[in-house]
Amino acid sequence: MTLAHDDMMPPAEYLGVHRTAIEEAARRVRSRIRHTPLRALPCGTLLKLESMQVSGSFKMRGAYNALLRLPGHPAGVVAASSGNHAKAVATAGRALGIAVTVVAPENVLPTKLAAVRDLGAEVITHGVTFGNRDGLARAIAAERGWPFVHSSDDWDVIHGQATVAEEIMAAVRDLATVVVPVGGGGLLGGTALAVKSRAPHVAVIGVEPERAADAAASLRTGRLHRLHGEADTIADGARVASLGERPFEVVVGRGLVDDIVTVSEDSIRTAWHAMADVPAEPTAALPLAALLDRAVPAGTGTVLVISGGNVKRPASET
Repeated sequence: MTLAHDDMMPPAEYLGVHRTAIEEAARRVRSRIRHTPLRALPCGTLLKLESMQVSGSFKMRGAYNALLRLPGHPAGVVAASSGNHAKAVATAGRALGIAVTVVAPENVLPTKLAAVRDLGAEVITHGVTFGNRDGLARAIAAERGWPFVHSSDDWDVIHGQATVAEEIMAAVRDLATVVVPVGGGGLLGGTALAVKSRAPHVAVIGVEPERAADAAASLRTGRLHRLHGEADTIADGARVASLGERPFEVVVGRGLVDDIVTVSEDSIRTAWHAMADVPAEPTAALPLAALLDRAVPAGTGTVLVISGGNVKRPASET
């Protein structure tokens, strides 16, 4: 989807444009993804288990929507990712007959890269770092004449991720708060667009590690903040340098997110350990960490999005 970054577009029109795109995305990906379950905690708070999604994370939604929206049938696509986005694009590419090249930092967990290669994707790691991966991926895409599928800064990806919230709103009658992890902001931006275009009274809250709190700083100051280097956090999905341009527009520019809270590494580990019976990776534990810290409301009206489960727990965490 091409959407001008037009600060003059009235709020109702802006939300209406995105509402239409989200509904189209939901129809487009419906037959290719799982309608993931909700699980209740003893306090009544619900967990939306996107860790049980195809490919193990919510990223499958955005990947399918983006690839299905590509004009024609390109020979291939390029993605830059150290984990779930790579696996999702590789899964969608294989299903749709599109070659996939993934550019990933050299220090990515070998098991993650093996899973992507097993799906038939080419993986490039030589000389790739956290800081240069997007630039290298874009260069490769330009050289080959293939589209570059960004993990979060792409409207088609964002609208695909928004279908998580669509399922939540359809299933939870007294919905009051949706809480999601924050990395590049694709899930947060999509959730905010889906929720505020249909149920503006429902709060949308993001959660970041204290050690990677760029989005919280951006929301607080109204300016885009960037991390300098790779954040030292167990929540590897939140090590993105900053919100993407489009998520920043939604979260900060349009003010569609109610709050972004931060949690400590100890809180993340505690939450991850508490979900031993649920497929979950540390980044997916961010919303529960915020709940346990009482940084977000508990109860039947709150839904925590458990974003992915593609990291095997060490013995000490089980």
